[in-house]
Amino acid sequence: MENLIIPAICAAVMLTLIIIHLIMHSKHPVRSSLLSLLPGIAALLCVNLISGYTNVTVPVSPLSLSVSAVLGIPGVTCLLIIQRIL
Repeated sequence: MENLIIPAICAAVMLTLIIIHLIMHSKHPVRSSLLSLLPGIAALLCVNLISGYTNVTVPVSPLSLSVSAVLGIPGVTCLLIIQRIL
């Protein structure tokens, strides 16, 4: 199980760098960064809303909010995988 944590962290860092690169090369970086925040936070909200049915929840903390905001839906997926592994 510990063998999967390092690749998950590396993948999250790579996704973050790709997203930052895409946002900085946009014509409207503020608007595109705000629009990239919404799907991740919405995915985190949806995971927690349906937790009564699935028994899968991600605690809302500054770390989980920032991961879901920066990485979006793949970030929420990584949070779920890491939580499942641990």
